[in-house]
Amino acid sequence: MANNLGLVKEALKRNRGKLLQMPNVVATGVGYKITKGQKTSTVSIVCSVSQKVATSKLSSQDIVPATLEGIPTDVVQTGIIRALPAPTDRLRPAPGGVSIGHRDITAGTLGCLVEKNGQKFILSNNHVLANSNQAQIGDPILQPGPYDGGTYPDDHIADLENFVPIELSGMPTDCEIANGIVGFLNGIAKLLGSSTRMSAVKTQQTENLVDAAIARPLKPDDVTDEILQIGPIQGSAEGELGMAIKKSGRTTGLTAGTIEQVDVTVNVQYSETQIAVFTDQLMAGAMSQGGDSGSAVLDENSRLVGLLFAGSDTTTVINRIENVFSALGVTV
Repeated sequence: MANNLGLVKEALKRNRGKLLQMPNVVATGVGYKITKGQKTSTVSIVCSVSQKVATSKLSSQDIVPATLEGIPTDVVQTGIIRALPAPTDRLRPAPGGVSIGHRDITAGTLGCLVEKNGQKFILSNNHVLANSNQAQIGDPILQPGPYDGGTYPDDHIADLENFVPIELSGMPTDCEIANGIVGFLNGIAKLLGSSTRMSAVKTQQTENLVDAAIARPLKPDDVTDEILQIGPIQGSAEGELGMAIKKSGRTTGLTAGTIEQVDVTVNVQYSETQIAVFTDQLMAGAMSQGGDSGSAVLDENSRLVGLLFAGSDTTTVINRIENVFSALGVTV
C-alpha cells in the first residue's frame, strides 16, 4: 500500500496542473475510489468538481480520463469550495450554526429554519431567543448575538414569534403565608445575632420536554436553509440509542458524537437559584460548550433529530425534534 500510494502521489504531482484547468475541477487529491456510492479499497486520483456534467456536453479534452498513467481516477461533486466564515460573524444570509440571540442575552446558536403555515422561522432555544421566559413576543433578535458584537438596530435579523415556557423550580415564591413565616424566622435570627437568612422557594418541579423558540426573519433573504459546514437538512428522523450525530454551533463549530442515552430525565441549572427538570431527552458525549445552545443536531444523513440545549464538560443534552415540532407546531 505504501509503495502504491507513493506512485499515485507522484502521478498526481505530474498531472494536477492540467486537471485543475479543466471546467468545474476545484481540487485534486489522492483517495479511495467510490463505486456505486460505496468506498472501495482502490487508491485513485480524485478530482473534486463544483458540478458534475454529462460527458456528452464536454469536449474530449475537458473530460477527466478514466486512468492517468495507469492509475484509476474518480470524480466527486463537492460544489464550490469557499473560505468558511467564523460562526460569530455577521452573515447575510445567515445559515444555521452561527451566533444569534435576544438583545438581552450574550449569544447562542441559530439552529435551522422551520416552517409553519407556509412561513419560514428561525429555530433555537427559549433561553437563546426568549431570554429564559423573560422576553416579550416581538422582541428583536440579533445576528450575531450581543456578546459577538451584535447591536440593535444594525444587526436586527428577526422578531421573537413564539416560545415554549420553561417551568423552573427554586424561584422565590409569591405565597404570602410562606413569605410571612420566613420573615418571622429571619427576624428571630437577626435578634439572635445570626447572619443566616432563609427565603421561601417553590418546591414543586413541573417537567419540561423542550427548551425551544422561534423567530420571524425580517426579510426572507436574510436567512438560508443550509447549516454551516453541513449543508441542507434532509428531512427528520427519530434519535436512537447508538446513533451517530453531528452539529454545527457558534462556539465549537462542527462536531460529531453518538447518542449514548435515551429516555433521559435531567435537572438543568439555569441560574444559581433556578433548576428545570426535563424528561424524554437524548444525551451524547462532549460535543458542545457554552454558546452552542440552539444548535440543530442531525444524523449521518443530515436528517434533523434534535435541538441541543444543555450540557457539561462531558455530556450534551438534546431535545427530541419531534417534541420540538409538536410544542411549536412547526415542521422542517
